[in-house]
Amino acid sequence: MTLSQQEWWKSAVVYQIYPRSFADSNGDGFGDLGGIVGRLDYLRALGVDVIWLSPIYRSPQADNGYDISDYRDIDPLFGTLAEFDALLAKVHDLGMKVVMDLVVNHTSDEHPWFVESRSSRGTAKRDWYIWRDARDGAEPNNWGSLFGGSAWEWEQTTGQYYLHLFDRKQPDLNWENPQVRKAVHDLMVWWLDRGVDGFRMDVINFISKAEGLPDAAAIPGQRFAHAMEKFVDGPRVHDYLAEMTSEVFAGRDGEFITIGEMPGVTTEQARLYTDPARGELNMVFQFEHVSVDQGPGGKFDYRGLDLVVLKRSLHRWQAALAETGWNSLYWNNHDQPRVVSRFGDDDPAYWAASAKALATVLHGMRGTPFVYQGEELGMTNYPFRLPQDHKDLEAVNHYTNVLETGGDESAALAGLAKISRDNARTPMQWDAGPSAGFTTGDPWLAVNPNYTWLNAAVQIDATESVFAHYQALIRLRHESPILVDGDFTPLMAEDPQIWAYTRATANGRLLVIANCGRDPRTVEIGREWIGADLLLANLSETPATSTSSSVELAGWDARIYSLDIPH
Repeated sequence: MTLSQQEWWKSAVVYQIYPRSFADSNGDGFGDLGGIVGRLDYLRALGVDVIWLSPIYRSPQADNGYDISDYRDIDPLFGTLAEFDALLAKVHDLGMKVVMDLVVNHTSDEHPWFVESRSSRGTAKRDWYIWRDARDGAEPNNWGSLFGGSAWEWEQTTGQYYLHLFDRKQPDLNWENPQVRKAVHDLMVWWLDRGVDGFRMDVINFISKAEGLPDAAAIPGQRFAHAMEKFVDGPRVHDYLAEMTSEVFAGRDGEFITIGEMPGVTTEQARLYTDPARGELNMVFQFEHVSVDQGPGGKFDYRGLDLVVLKRSLHRWQAALAETGWNSLYWNNHDQPRVVSRFGDDDPAYWAASAKALATVLHGMRGTPFVYQGEELGMTNYPFRLPQDHKDLEAVNHYTNVLETGGDESAALAGLAKISRDNARTPMQWDAGPSAGFTTGDPWLAVNPNYTWLNAAVQIDATESVFAHYQALIRLRHESPILVDGDFTPLMAEDPQIWAYTRATANGRLLVIANCGRDPRTVEIGREWIGADLLLANLSETPATSTSSSVELAGWDARIYSLDIPH
């Protein structure tokens, strides 16, 4: 591949589809491949380059498809392999690419590999998973599952525990076994041969665990501990990923993309993962900026946003990967609540402006932007009130644990309402008809009641809609070399309301500035920006050029100015 082919993804924009909530073509209440096919023209109109599909493989659906029982088949919930092939062909005909979700830290406990592994200590696949004897009549170590409780499950048949960093129905694969790695490489090649354009790799920095699986630091008063330091960026993870790239992609013609989801990754590790010379990954998903509103109690201990802390986090990642490596840029995905409700302002009076402002800030940075379904419409969190409203396994387990340990139920419900993954998974809001046009049946998860006014149908042809603003940002990403390659310099870093930075190359500069609050602000931008052209604004009637060294910003006012550098 030429260098330009290798780096096409730097100017691309990725759109994530969560298939069960995107569009339902058969009225069973679940989104499916036929529904996606029917909405591809919408995505082409939006302007995105890549479609990332959350898992559509055959699965018992214990964790909504992130528990895979057959990597080479489509779950009947979504359709068939023939329907996938038709979808892939149409996506390619429209000039877009398809990325599959690669979930290989773990499988389903119903995968044939694990069925064989658990059947006997002497089976050929026993060492494909991580089995250990009991320690003093209990779990082999004190690791806690990320979904609550122990990370170990007792298997009566063979008298050992198996490791599951997530649900007990998601046993971890043993990547130290070369047969496991070969099997993963083979399934990746199978999908590439079928025509897919790359992979988003689920928790891929968990695949190498600390040697000997030692105890994690104990948490006073708790039986199980957070053990991230024992399996994040483990001792052989770089070897495994370099081997994967060599075995799967070497010598293969085409334009591919590899994205590593990496909870807990450091900037130093991210540079290694995404250094082109090392041949591991194109970019990483880091989680630091989507943890800044959480307290010491964990994910659901919601403490509210401090904008300065959020800016520091993202600016630090911009600086860390400036010379080597590459960022992904995201606010939303299937694991995160809606950004308008989280970091913006979902009051109807400010909802659209804040959605556009946050989009402007994110898409102006260095990295590949990701848009999660409905984000381009400004979809908001669901008004959760009751524990039974939640269906996500993580949320259900958390609430159950709070009840069992005598915790604060009202605080738990408040945290779930704000941060639960179910917020991202409510059905796509296509129109004001029944079930928001998502299905003709009963939707698997309740539709947000604001669909009557917040939907795609009212935005697609509206010139000042959130959708139109995303279209403009995506066009700008495609057209502006400065957005792709320009240096990043933060401004007003300690201001609690203004988010501002510049992007620059030898040929020009961009100023991105946003008022991330309701109160108007006068901001000094400097005399060098007098006469700068307005490239993009989220509010109507913004002057086409800057005529002063200061700008008057209304509430949730965001702008991008352009200035040529004379030669």
